[in-house]
Amino acid sequence: MSDAELTQTTTKQQHPISLYLKVWALLFVLSTLSYLVDYFHLQGLLRWSLIVLFMLLKAGLIASVFMHMRWERLALVYTIFIPPLVLLVLVGLMVSEASYIFALREWFFSLPGG
Repeated sequence: MSDAELTQTTTKQQHPISLYLKVWALLFVLSTLSYLVDYFHLQGLLRWSLIVLFMLLKAGLIASVFMHMRWERLALVYTIFIPPLVLLVLVGLMVSEASYIFALREWFFSLPGG
């Protein structure tokens, strides 16, 4: 094998540094927005919705660019991201079931003689 053929087979894909700098800047902006949610004393559902939204956006950027998921095959991306999503659905089901069970126990123990 000649040197030219060896060089062609061993080259790896390089991503431009500007991509990483842009993502870093966007992560900085999202972190600043997350900080501003607390700075402006937002309360209730709006506060938690914004915090979770910024958290998911930052996690998506980190996973897609810094973990190189953006350039992977779709099967590998599904293998990594589908199980946590299924776990989140199951946790949501457990939360709804827990509030039902709590209300049922509260009703049962409030009965006379219970």
